[in-house]
Amino acid sequence: MMRVDGWRLGDPVFTADRIATRVGELAAAISADYAGDELTVISILKGSYIFLADLTRALSIPVRVDFLGLSSYVGAESSGEFEWNARMTTSIRDRQVLLIEDIADTGRTLRHVIDHLAADEPLSIRVCAFLDKPMRRVVDIPIDYVGFEIPDHFVVGYGLDYEGWFRQLPHIATLERA
Repeated sequence: MMRVDGWRLGDPVFTADRIATRVGELAAAISADYAGDELTVISILKGSYIFLADLTRALSIPVRVDFLGLSSYVGAESSGEFEWNARMTTSIRDRQVLLIEDIADTGRTLRHVIDHLAADEPLSIRVCAFLDKPMRRVVDIPIDYVGFEIPDHFVVGYGLDYEGWFRQLPHIATLERA
């Protein structure tokens, strides 16, 4: 059993095989929706990096990738305050944009990022969230593609972390106090 800083891994929620299947399904849907278009994919670092890599490799359309770094978590809770730690280097003006997020929770982060991106006048902005916790939503946000809907548990793995730990796991598991 893996333990860090008084936390331990709980039960697996999604296996690596189940994740791979779902990522393939999402890629097929996105490729169909953007057939004939070029797509700019913007990943919110750091939690979505593994999802981004798997998803973009499975797309069958032209894709350009860029990154935004934004943090609002302290430990296992969102602070509600945002700190930019990486900015895009690509112009999205008059481009189709797909924003990649690891987990849609309260909606505050996604709303902040969508509003930020909209100022650059893309043709469209859609959102693809690997995980969605709709019961925690306090800000209405559109999520166009959802990997999995999950209950209100803190989860790690497949890029999601607790204080930088557990990102390397190939599956998603709950995190519990040891």
